[in-house]
Amino acid sequence: MKSAALPRFLLLAPPPFAWKSNTILLRQPKDVRRGHSHMHYRPEIDGLRAVAVVPVILFHAGFEVFSGGFVGVDVFFVISGYLITSILIAELEAGNLSILRFYERRARRILPALFTVLLVCLPFAWAWMLPSQMKDFAQSLVAVVFFGSNILFWQEAAYFAPAAELKPLLHTWSLAVEEQYYLLFPPVLLALWRFGRRRVFWAVVAMAGVSLLLSEWGWRNEPSANFYLAPSRAWELLAGSLCAFASVGRAQRSNNLVSGVGLVLIVGSVFAFDAETPFPSLYALAPVGGAVLIVLYAGSTTVVARLLSTAPFVGMGLVSYSAYLWHQPLFAFARIRHVVAPPQAVMMVLAVAAFALAWLTWRYVEQPFRRRSRPLLMRRRSVFLASAAIGAAFGAIGVAGHLTNGLPDRTSPAGTSFALALMDDRLRPNYGLDQACDGAFTLSPKCRTGDAPNVLLWGDSYAMHLAQALVASPSVAGLIQHTKSQCAPIAGLAKVGTVTTWQACMEFNDQVLDWLRADTTVKHVVMSSPFHVTGGTLYLRDGTAVSEGQQDVVVAHLSKTAELIRAMGKTPIIVSPPPNSGQNIGQCLASTGFYGVAQSACDFAITALSDQSRRAYALLQRVSSQVPVVWMDRVICNAGRCRASVGSVHIYRDSGHLSVEGSAYLGSRGDLLAGVVKPAS
Repeated sequence: MKSAALPRFLLLAPPPFAWKSNTILLRQPKDVRRGHSHMHYRPEIDGLRAVAVVPVILFHAGFEVFSGGFVGVDVFFVISGYLITSILIAELEAGNLSILRFYERRARRILPALFTVLLVCLPFAWAWMLPSQMKDFAQSLVAVVFFGSNILFWQEAAYFAPAAELKPLLHTWSLAVEEQYYLLFPPVLLALWRFGRRRVFWAVVAMAGVSLLLSEWGWRNEPSANFYLAPSRAWELLAGSLCAFASVGRAQRSNNLVSGVGLVLIVGSVFAFDAETPFPSLYALAPVGGAVLIVLYAGSTTVVARLLSTAPFVGMGLVSYSAYLWHQPLFAFARIRHVVAPPQAVMMVLAVAAFALAWLTWRYVEQPFRRRSRPLLMRRRSVFLASAAIGAAFGAIGVAGHLTNGLPDRTSPAGTSFALALMDDRLRPNYGLDQACDGAFTLSPKCRTGDAPNVLLWGDSYAMHLAQALVASPSVAGLIQHTKSQCAPIAGLAKVGTVTTWQACMEFNDQVLDWLRADTTVKHVVMSSPFHVTGGTLYLRDGTAVSEGQQDVVVAHLSKTAELIRAMGKTPIIVSPPPNSGQNIGQCLASTGFYGVAQSACDFAITALSDQSRRAYALLQRVSSQVPVVWMDRVICNAGRCRASVGSVHIYRDSGHLSVEGSAYLGSRGDLLAGVVKPAS
């Protein structure tokens, strides 16, 4: 396809910057390009970038049909591995590989657009972010500058958690993975090259295999680390590198069937996968393998290549990097400022705006720094010095935001000082009776009330937040709390959490049951949790993984647990998790006063329940004939609406947990266990 065949507005740049010059493959020294004829421009690769970036953007915009849109990042990893390794191999074979030149190219490619987006984010963060949000943003600024944001976000919120939607720089985790990879891969490749290309190929195969196996282990044992960190992602980049090795000295392969299968694998993953798909894992072989098949077999004569080489695909592909940079800040700041989730129409407009900003960034920022003749900052030393100086400036801003706890002296859009948010205890975690009651099994006096407690509170954080309500209940003479975050109160069944292991949960629950057998005062056991209704693999006591039919397994083990409790002469009672809409209700409530929005805006319709709520309630319906269930939706919701607050009382502290005052309020309004437990004498 010749550039003259494209309409001018789709070329995305006027002459002399013809669209063929905008790929990494052609940005090489002239002797390399002349000496390796296989290094030619492939418009279908730019088209593949479009296939990768559009689902990512629509997924982050909240369009549920693109539930697996996150796999676009995996496709990007394959493309990046292929293009960069192609350059490295060409330069190695020409005998002129320069690591400094390689890093200069990466700096010119990545940093100008990235710094531009960071700069534009600053005034919006200053004007709209609460101190806690601003502190998180400041920390992410520092992490981005040092390409460590994947490590930071691993330590914070899970990628699919509601809180992640409010992080403007969350998406930079993938840039960090790439740059960590390319800090190591070129020197390793250079060191191994002396052993010959074939041996290096098999060494890369071995490294990819180890990384793939690590990802398969990781999603079962450390899912958050597995998602964010480079060791379990490296195989995806290495898959692209292997494509480069397989293409050296060969004409481009063309196979309609194989390349078509590749496209189907990618598109199918976008619509078939969701937040519950273990990822990365063997499941990731679908999008990664699809990208590999297209890279290797989508020759210019194939249907796939002709489709991906059309102007719309190539145009979006050329600006895909900048579009990727812009979309998450647009979405995150919109969600922060709207307080509640913006309408889908707004998110679609912002998705389009991401591409408009991407074109401007590509045209006026990316290209001036990357053009082959007279680029801005012509000298390599100038590129490195400028990058270091600008990075240091952003780092200093980030450090200041962190040390001041989010720059609280700012004034909100409603004219209120953001400093007030620092004094809002309603957002703090609700550990129940005391923070000491979360973690290892304990008999601490801080975790009990009364001389002869008649109720045991057992479960995870969704049990902890019930403590204040139970203490206020006339049915409760005294309360003992045995709770551990992310450990559902189910004997013989556990799941990997982001802060614990399944073995630790199994041990904790065994300790609770052993204690309960010996106790003589407790008559009622109140259990609460989301009960493993979303994500992850369940494990039986013998270590057997259960990934299919999870609800049946949970129902069976929960019923068995209730039988064990009854066999001890005690009454099991289940309290459902509160209804939630999927948004961070506590953050919504905290933000209303700063933006002049009524707190009722955070209320939600019972029909807007999140998938987690629906699944938890469906599961508990199945055990309700055997175990009494207290339905929190009936406590919190009325006439089809669920209250986020009552007067000045915030019922929720986040997307699903009760605040300390909210729990106490619900307990003071009536006996939470009425009809299940007789009032204590």
